[in-house]
Amino acid sequence: MVKVLKYMAVLVILIIIIVLIMNFYVIFKTKKQILESVEKDDIDCILVLGAGVRNGKPTDMLADRLLTAIDLYNNKVAHKIIMSGDHSKKDYDEVNIMKAYAIEKGVPSSDIFMDHAGFSSYESIYRAKEIFEAKKIVIVTQKYHLYRSLYIANKLGIEAYGVSADLRKYIGQSYREVREILARDKDFVKCIFKPKSTYMGEVIPVNGDGDITNDKDI
Repeated sequence: MVKVLKYMAVLVILIIIIVLIMNFYVIFKTKKQILESVEKDDIDCILVLGAGVRNGKPTDMLADRLLTAIDLYNNKVAHKIIMSGDHSKKDYDEVNIMKAYAIEKGVPSSDIFMDHAGFSSYESIYRAKEIFEAKKIVIVTQKYHLYRSLYIANKLGIEAYGVSADLRKYIGQSYREVREILARDKDFVKCIFKPKSTYMGEVIPVNGDGDITNDKDI
């Protein structure tokens, strides 16, 4: 029994070491792609990753991602924005709320694309490439989430840069930081196999008119 417990303890330690190694590898490989300001040519689009909505409004984290993306757009970093989030149910719609928020801040509707099937970071970035034909992007999310997002983009063959949307302190951030370690490991493995997104659909080039992605009057 003692030997079994020792073997189990060793196994647990090895698993923890592997988890931490993958986590730090993802951070190390992408940290230089996180920029304070973007001075790159020919950026196809700004990709905003969803972060939840409540009572018809973006959460604080999502609002900060949107404000950061709008600022980048106004500074002509890119002429198009992809709002990617969860619209899997009629009564839960991140992307229309994200687009409406940007329109209220002065971004033309035609410059805003909605990815209604961005159910995860991996799927949002996969679809940015395969559906919207984006090859060079700026990803906007909070810094803790940028490492994983940029790693996914790198492995999918997208030239990507990240801009942090940390405009305030967020409740529950310590929990998110811990959970993100496992999320990085999960997507590290997923990027080895590169599965297709849950939903694909017709190609919608991001250099066109974003209103083609509208599913209701904006």
